[in-house]
Amino acid sequence: MNSINSISQQILAKLPLYRLKDLIKAIRACKTAADERAVIQRESANIRTAFKEENSESRHANVSKLLYIHMLGYPAHFGQMECLKLVAGPKFADKRLGYLGIMLLIDEKTEVLTLVTNSLKNDMNHSNMYIVGLALCTLGNISSPEMARDLCGEVEKLLGSSNTYIRKKAALCALRIIRRVPDLQENFVSKAKSLLADKSHGVQIAGITLITEMCQQSSETLQIFKKAVPLLVRNLKNLITAGFSPEHDVTGLTDPFLQVKILRLMRILAANDQEASDAMNDVLAQVATNTESSKNVGNSILYETVLTIMGIQSEAGLRVLAVNILGKFLGNRDNNIRYVALETLNKTVNIDTQAVQRHRNIIMDCLRDGDISIRRRALELSFALINESNVRVLTRELLAFLEVADSEFKQSMTIKIALAATKFAPNRRWHIDTMLRVLKLAGNYVREENLAGFIRLVAQSSDLHQYTVQKLYSALKSDISQEALVLAGVWVIGEYGDVLVSGGNFEDDDVMKEVSEGDILNLFESILNGPYANQVTREYIATSLMKLSARFNDTTVLHRIQGILQKFTSSMEVEIQQRAVEYTNLFSYDNIRPAVLERMPVPEERLMSETTGGRGTPSLDGGHSSKAGPSDQDLLLDLMGVGTASGGAAQATPEASPISPSTTSKAPPAGNNMDLLADIFGSGSGSQPAPQSPPPSMGGGSLLDMLGQDTPTSPKVQQQRATSPTGGLQNMASLGQALPSATNGRDNRHQAFAQDGLVIYLTPSRDQQNPTVINIQITFANDGSQGTISDMQFQAAVPKTQRLQMAPASSNVIQPGSSEKQMMRVANPQQTPLRFRLRIAYLPSSTGQKVEKISEFGPFPENAY
Repeated sequence: MNSINSISQQILAKLPLYRLKDLIKAIRACKTAADERAVIQRESANIRTAFKEENSESRHANVSKLLYIHMLGYPAHFGQMECLKLVAGPKFADKRLGYLGIMLLIDEKTEVLTLVTNSLKNDMNHSNMYIVGLALCTLGNISSPEMARDLCGEVEKLLGSSNTYIRKKAALCALRIIRRVPDLQENFVSKAKSLLADKSHGVQIAGITLITEMCQQSSETLQIFKKAVPLLVRNLKNLITAGFSPEHDVTGLTDPFLQVKILRLMRILAANDQEASDAMNDVLAQVATNTESSKNVGNSILYETVLTIMGIQSEAGLRVLAVNILGKFLGNRDNNIRYVALETLNKTVNIDTQAVQRHRNIIMDCLRDGDISIRRRALELSFALINESNVRVLTRELLAFLEVADSEFKQSMTIKIALAATKFAPNRRWHIDTMLRVLKLAGNYVREENLAGFIRLVAQSSDLHQYTVQKLYSALKSDISQEALVLAGVWVIGEYGDVLVSGGNFEDDDVMKEVSEGDILNLFESILNGPYANQVTREYIATSLMKLSARFNDTTVLHRIQGILQKFTSSMEVEIQQRAVEYTNLFSYDNIRPAVLERMPVPEERLMSETTGGRGTPSLDGGHSSKAGPSDQDLLLDLMGVGTASGGAAQATPEASPISPSTTSKAPPAGNNMDLLADIFGSGSGSQPAPQSPPPSMGGGSLLDMLGQDTPTSPKVQQQRATSPTGGLQNMASLGQALPSATNGRDNRHQAFAQDGLVIYLTPSRDQQNPTVINIQITFANDGSQGTISDMQFQAAVPKTQRLQMAPASSNVIQPGSSEKQMMRVANPQQTPLRFRLRIAYLPSSTGQKVEKISEFGPFPENAY
C-alpha cells in the first residue's frame, strides 16, 4: 500500500503546472470542499517548488495563481519575496503584478516590508508615470510610520509634478502618510494650497480630501486654510453655474463628487467662525435652490448642503431653507431618503426647533410607515418636538401610536411620554389623565420609576384624589391585564378607599359614581383570582387591604379583610406569608392600628423632580460634594487602613478586606498592596488569591451573622416576625419596592458622583435590628444628556474598621430619564465616620467609549441616618 501511495505522489508531482485559467476551472469543477483543498494544496506545492528553482520565466504566472489562491482564503504568504523580485524587474507587467501582490500579501507589521522601501523610492523617480503611480498607490496602502518618514520627501516633490495623474496619486499618498505620522503634515501644507486652484477636477478632489484630513487633525492648520474660503466659494459657484460638460456631467449635474467634497471642507472651515460663515451664505443658498432634487445625485448634494448650513454660523433664513429641504425629503418615496431626513432632523432639531415644527404633520405620518427604522426615527423626533404649546396635540398622537405600536417601542414610549407630561403638563388633571391612558394602553411596559412618579403625582394632587381613585377603579373594572395599572389602582384605592366610597359628581360618564366597600373587596378578589395575578400584585393587595381596614368601619367588611389576609398566612411565597402574619397580628392592636395605617405623607416637589425629571431641568444637588479624579494609590491604601504613613510594609488583616458586590474577598498577604488594588478594582495582577477561611469572630457563620443579624431561617427571627407588630411597620410604610417613600418629608439622598449624564446618590439609613449596621441605597440616575448608559459597574472600598456587603444592581443598563438601584450594607461597630473609595465604570451611547472613574465620598453629614 505504501508503495502505491509513493507512486501516486510521484505521478502528481510530475503533472504540469496549471495556467491561471486552468486553475480556476479546476477549482470551480470541485464538488466538495475537500476536493478544492486537495487541488489548492497540490498547486501550492508545485508553486513552492518552482520558487525554489528560481524559475524567472514562470514567476509571473505562479504569482498570479498565488494571488487567486489568497483571494480564496488559503495561505499564500510564501510568495512575498517573489512579489519583491517582480517589482525589481524592468517590465511594467511584472511591476504591476508585484505591487498588487505586495498590497495583498504584506501589511505594515510584516518584516519584509522594509525591503520594499528602496524599490518604491526608485520607481517614484521613474520616467514612466504609470510606474510612478504604482509606487504611490502601494505606499498609500501599506505605508508604515517608518516608511512614511523615509519617503515623505519623495511624495512632497511629486505633489508639485507637472503631470496631473501623478499629482492626484501623490495627494492620496500624502493622505496616508499624515494619518500614519501626523507630525509630517507641515511638509504638505504649501503644496496642498496649490491643489485647490488646479484645473483638473480629480486633483481638486484629492487635494480637498488631503486638506480636510489635515484640518481635522490640527487646529493650527485649520486656521491656515481658512484663508482659502473665498477660493472654495468661487470653485463651488463655478460648478453650479457651469454649462454642460460631458467630461464631468452626472445626470445633468456638474461633478457632484467635487461639490460634496467642497461643501464638507467648507463646513469644517466655518465652524464657530462668523466671518467665514458669512462668506458662504450666498453660495449655499444658490446650491440649495438651484440643485435638482428629482434624482439621488441632486439629493446627495442637497443633503451635504443641509449639513453645512446647520454646521456653520448661518443666517436664520438659510436654516429654515435647510429644514424645508429635509421636509421635502420626508415626502420622497425612497425609504433611504426619508430615513436620512429623519436622522438629520433629529440632529438639528435643537438648532432651529421652530422650523422643524412646521413639518410636524408629515413627521407624525412617518409613525405609520411600514419600515420599522423610519418609525423609530420618527418617534424620537416626535418626542424632541414636544413643548408647552403643542404638548396636548403631540401627546394625543403619540398615545394613538402607542396603542398600535410594536412591543419593542412600548417601554421607551412610556418613559418618554411620562417625562414629557411631567415637564410640559398644562395642569395636573391633564397629567393624571395622560398617565392613566399610558397605564391602560401599555401597563405591562411601564417602568418602576414611572409608576412611582405617577403615585407621587396623585399623592400631591389632593384636590383630584376623588377623581383619580374613581378613574382607576373604573379602569380596573374594565381591564386587569395591565400590571402597572393594577399596581397603581390597588395602591391608590388602598390610600383613598374612603374617598372612593363617599362618591362624587364628575362630568365623565365612564366614572363609577357609587361604589360600596364590598365592591372594592370584590374587585380585589377578582384580581387575585384572575390569570394575571403574580407575587407583586398579591403583595400590593395585601398591604392595600390592611390600609382599607383603617378606612372602613363596616364590621362585615373588616371580617372579609381578615379572612383574605388569613389565607395569605399559609402562602408558599415567603414575603407574602410574612406580611400576612404581621398584618393579622396588628388587628390585636386596635389602639395603634389606625395611626400606623395613616395615609403616607405627601412627597416634596423637589424629590419628585429629581427622581422623575419634573418640570424644568432635574436638580442634581444631592446635599454632599463629591470629588472625582485619577486614582491615587497612597490615598486608597490609607483609606482602607493598609500600609503606613511612612510607606513601610503594609499589614493587611482580614478586617481590612472589603466585600465585593457578590462575594467576600479575602485580604491578600502582608506587603501585597498592588494585588489588593487589583482585587478591588478588577485590574492589575493576574495572581489568584488564597482560599478564604472565615475569621474566628464569624464562627464560620453567614455574612448576616457577621453584621449582627440572624439568618432568615433562624427560629428567633421567625418568632419575632410572627409576634412583634413592629416587625411589619417597615413593610407597611414601604408598600412595595416600586412605591415612593418619604422620611418625615425629608430628602436624605447625597450626591456621590455626577458626570456624563450619570448621577449617583447614596441614601443612608440605620438598620432597625442592629444600630451598628448602616443600610445605603445607591441610586444611578441618567439625565439623558449622553443617551443610554450601559455596562454600569459600581465598586466600593471602606476603611479597615468597617465591613461592606453589596447586593447586585437592579440593572447595568440605565435608560435616559430613568434610574436603577443597588443596596449596600456597612457594618460599623466602632461608629467611625463612613468613608468610601468608589470605582465607577460605564459606557455612554453618545460616545461609544467606556469610561472609568475613581471617586471619594464621605463622611455623611451629621444626623444623616
